[in-house]
Amino acid sequence: MSEDEIEQMHSRFAREAMALMERTGEEVTRLRLAAELKIARSRLDMVFPEDRDLFEAITAEWFAPYIEIMDEVMASALPPRRKMYEFIARRFIRLQRSLDEDPAAFRLYVELGERFFEYAQSYIDLGDHYLCEIIAEAQAEGHLKDMDVDFARSVINQIVSTYLQPYSIAMLGDRLSEDKLAHIIDAIFDGLVAKDGGARSTKGLHAA
Repeated sequence: MSEDEIEQMHSRFAREAMALMERTGEEVTRLRLAAELKIARSRLDMVFPEDRDLFEAITAEWFAPYIEIMDEVMASALPPRRKMYEFIARRFIRLQRSLDEDPAAFRLYVELGERFFEYAQSYIDLGDHYLCEIIAEAQAEGHLKDMDVDFARSVINQIVSTYLQPYSIAMLGDRLSEDKLAHIIDAIFDGLVAKDGGARSTKGLHAA
């Protein structure tokens, strides 16, 4: 079997595994998948030597549309403020739609994501890399003044995390909205700077 054939089967079997998970509401193993597809276990083992390889492929398939969204936004000529909004909003809308279409499957993927977080790390790192590029573009226009890029990325991730974490989206539901997100992005661009604005006291927290 050629490398191209293995790669094609890799993607196909991962999608079949996801479809099976969504039908049954349960995790899928290579043994279960082979039985469902009516193929020899040895054939599946050529593509996924271990169960973890199957889960890693499922993770890649799940993230694929979100990577496409990020790539499209980064390739656009949008100004930084609009770019940051769409960078977050487009993924939020897709996550929200996935929840609405199949809440049980959405929650299953959330559970799997928590258990196999290491497989998602490279995709999260890519999102952080792109966000740093947007921050640099914003700083070139005078926003986020004097902030270290990595520090700004960390702060912004904390501010918008509820719009990108599947668990938060499932928990908060309709309390999250595109309109609120737009106000959050405006607040970031209009008010987030390196200078201490006075919230943090030099003498520590004030006793009640």
